Amino acid sequence: MSLIAVFLNPDNLPPETHKRIKEIAPDFDVLITQDRDQVESVLEDIEILAGWFPHDLVPRAQHVRWIQQWGAGADWLLRHPEALEMDFVLTNASGLHAIPISEHILAFIFTFARDMHRAIHNQLDRAWKTPQWHKVIELAGKTMLLIGMGSIGARTAELAASLGMRVLGVRRNSHLDSIGVEAMFTPDRLLDILPQADFVVLTVPLTRETQGMIGEKELKRMKQTAYLINIGRGGTINESALINALRNGRIAGAGLDVFETEPLPEDSPLWEMENVLITAHYAGMTPHYNERALSIFLENLKRYVSDEPLFNVVNKELMY
Repeated sequence: MSLIAVFLNPDNLPPETHKRIKEIAPDFDVLITQDRDQVESVLEDIEILAGWFPHDLVPRAQHVRWIQQWGAGADWLLRHPEALEMDFVLTNASGLHAIPISEHILAFIFTFARDMHRAIHNQLDRAWKTPQWHKVIELAGKTMLLIGMGSIGARTAELAASLGMRVLGVRRNSHLDSIGVEAMFTPDRLLDILPQADFVVLTVPLTRETQGMIGEKELKRMKQTAYLINIGRGGTINESALINALRNGRIAGAGLDVFETEPLPEDSPLWEMENVLITAHYAGMTPHYNERALSIFLENLKRYVSDEPLFNVVNKELMY
């Protein structure tokens, strides 16, 4: 009998999860565990793999036919290119991050707009200091440039537009509209539109096309008063170029949830920059995460056993 292996802590799932999976796929054995050794011992039997699975095990799971990953990004394929040659369908959890990540983006933006990052330091120092007038800004009338217009970008655009911001978008297919977006552009127009933005927000996955897409020449095209926000993947920004731009006042600041190396090394200059906000890659965290991801998996499982097309299918070559 083929096996469904769900690489998650059973204690973090509803108690009826095993039963619900068996009801949908009675012809499968079901293993729910976060024990790597246990999964490794049954690799030959796995047909369906789900959860936060160890990516290095995938090339050894030769009979896997469908993988439901619990996150959105598929850049792990860059580190395990041998998986690209395997015959399995990869689906992701795209869509469930839209609420928490869009709110995280706005948290970065509000913090910079109201100079809250310095206020926190002043509070810790018991220092009563008001910022200079030009250090606080109103978001109404400011321009946000969203690079990446998936579900996260779409919700961020709606929220920003509701604040009175002008929103521009960048996506491969610029003919697709999105609520709140004034104009859409293709990536090849990036250098032309960067000078218009007060906030540049990256929500793109890490792919061969997006790796290092924000480097020295892009940073030079940004306003000196502009802020860069990245909640996608650290590799989409050339970090050394960003550090130089921040040091030299080339841009006003950066809100970063992701980095080229994670955890961010202790000796990174980014830690000491007062115009940088750092969060430890948790923009997508929400108490509803497993509930939403499980819902996607169970719906896809129904489709899989019925031989129907799955949704949230990842193009393994494009990695999204």
